[in-house]
Amino acid sequence: MSRIGRSPIPLPAGVEVSVVGRRITVKGPQGTLERELPGEITVRQEGDTLLAERPNDERESRALHGLVRSLVNNMVVGVTTGFTKDLEIVGVGYRATAQGPTKMELALGFSHTVPVEAPPGISFDIPVPTRITVRGMDKEQVGQVAADIRSLRKPEPYKGKGVRYAGEFVARKSGKAAK
Repeated sequence: MSRIGRSPIPLPAGVEVSVVGRRITVKGPQGTLERELPGEITVRQEGDTLLAERPNDERESRALHGLVRSLVNNMVVGVTTGFTKDLEIVGVGYRATAQGPTKMELALGFSHTVPVEAPPGISFDIPVPTRITVRGMDKEQVGQVAADIRSLRKPEPYKGKGVRYAGEFVARKSGKAAK
């Protein structure tokens, strides 16, 4: 059995789970998340834990067992504490300015500023002009929004300028050799 798939998902106080057919709904203090479960994997509640179970040992069922358990666990964590992704902006004159909790403008060396608007359920926090924190309940959506912001100006290898994840290592190149 999958080591990840067979481990139970603890349900904190204040979290309600309902499974109707292939659809799972998780309600918590942060909000509500819904998802359609892939394959034939089932999720059942046993007291204050959730268990992901597969019907057989076919290849597809084994592959989806751990995935479904991780997706449901991410939903439970999302509605209780939420997820964050930190970005750093490196470069002279590169900065972010907040236009509210769901809007910001980025100065990334273009002739114009780049407006960025968060989808529903996502918010931005800019503690200093060179750091952005993306917050939300849905782990996939937080990661995708952070990746979209990073793709506006990826870190380049010569001076390291651009938007990068916090703690990301950018391999530097030496540039043109002088004679």
